[in-house]
Amino acid sequence: MSALTRRRFGAVLAGTLTAPGLAWGRKAQAGRNTVLYSGVGPELTRYEVNAAAATLVKRDSVALNSNIQYAWPHPSRRFLYVSSSNGGPAQAGGNHYVAAFRMAPSSGALELHGKPVQLRSRPIHNSVDRLGEYLLIAYNEPSAVSVHRLAPDGTIGEEVPQTHGLDFGVYGHQVRATPVNRSVILTTRGNDPTATRPEDPGALKVYGFKNGLLANQESVQPGNGIGFGPRHLDFHPTRPWVYVSVERQNQLHVYELQKDGGLSPAPLFVKDTLTKPDKHVSTAGPIQVHPQGRFVYVANRGGWSSSPDPASELYQGRPVYDSTNSSIAVFAINPQSGEPNLIQVADSHGAHPRTFTLDPEARILVSASLVPIALRGTDRVTVLPAGLSVFRVGGDGLLDYVRRYDVETGNKTQWWSGLVTPA
Repeated sequence: MSALTRRRFGAVLAGTLTAPGLAWGRKAQAGRNTVLYSGVGPELTRYEVNAAAATLVKRDSVALNSNIQYAWPHPSRRFLYVSSSNGGPAQAGGNHYVAAFRMAPSSGALELHGKPVQLRSRPIHNSVDRLGEYLLIAYNEPSAVSVHRLAPDGTIGEEVPQTHGLDFGVYGHQVRATPVNRSVILTTRGNDPTATRPEDPGALKVYGFKNGLLANQESVQPGNGIGFGPRHLDFHPTRPWVYVSVERQNQLHVYELQKDGGLSPAPLFVKDTLTKPDKHVSTAGPIQVHPQGRFVYVANRGGWSSSPDPASELYQGRPVYDSTNSSIAVFAINPQSGEPNLIQVADSHGAHPRTFTLDPEARILVSASLVPIALRGTDRVTVLPAGLSVFRVGGDGLLDYVRRYDVETGNKTQWWSGLVTPA
């Protein structure tokens, strides 16, 4: 891409992302309060947020008909779209829905908005296009994407029929519209090899996007997708850079976003998210670019369950962890090249941060741990509950741990969380 073309494209990109209401990382307006939503099983709980004091106050909850999978706000920040399922890892389930909720101004209290829409299989991720006209849903098994019209009043309309032959790869994990809204990217994680099955390749599947219709555009697969397991991505707010967390390899990749909405065929940069191999297996998870574009944050997730694998360390005859092996990796972004450089790996103070979230002004970061974890102390085993860990975000991008709030999960998991500023 020439320097002139890059400048023009950068201007278009910046204009798209700063247009009113197009990003939920948008700076909060005076008098508007940011709220945190946390999903544990089928229950979605609202917390009042004081970013200056770095505190959360639990307020109320709404119940869905199955376990919450993901949620995404409308660009107007008046509606929240929540997907749910009784499926999960290695469990298909048969109860899959997406529902719209109206967010009360300022307080963020939720009220069901229209009827929930039944889905074909477990929805692992959902998002909204940049103009707020379509709801995008990603499915992992089988890997797929569905597109649903959104009515002017924010309710969910009919699904847009797609053409045959769309390539959805293996194990879709996230679907996002690009900043100029002319393309959609599906991250497909692939799968590690097993004793009976070879590795499934991962890829970034790029589709043309017009009037709700998807069209195969390109498949980005370094090494033909072997040794490449992308999970989530995020976009730089003003430059044509796409940051991708690569789950199975604990890496951060950077791609150039092309003028046609495609990606560079190879990453511009590849970085490790861990400073050294961890004792218990950890994988890269969610990713978020700082709203000013100066930093990017990636979760490293260890401690999938409160009971470690029997091959783990034993203490008093019980398998235990000696740490959560979960952290938030902080990278500073070079403003000229887009190169991310690791400046901190902060303990998440909880096991397996499946989601974390920055407030719209990047004053705080909240990390949500999935489950309790059995930890070895000096002379005994303790169980650290699931929780919400609150960090202050410095002007240098570094995280300063403030406090955590225990979350009772019972036999459920804290599967999703997000900070939103309602309109």
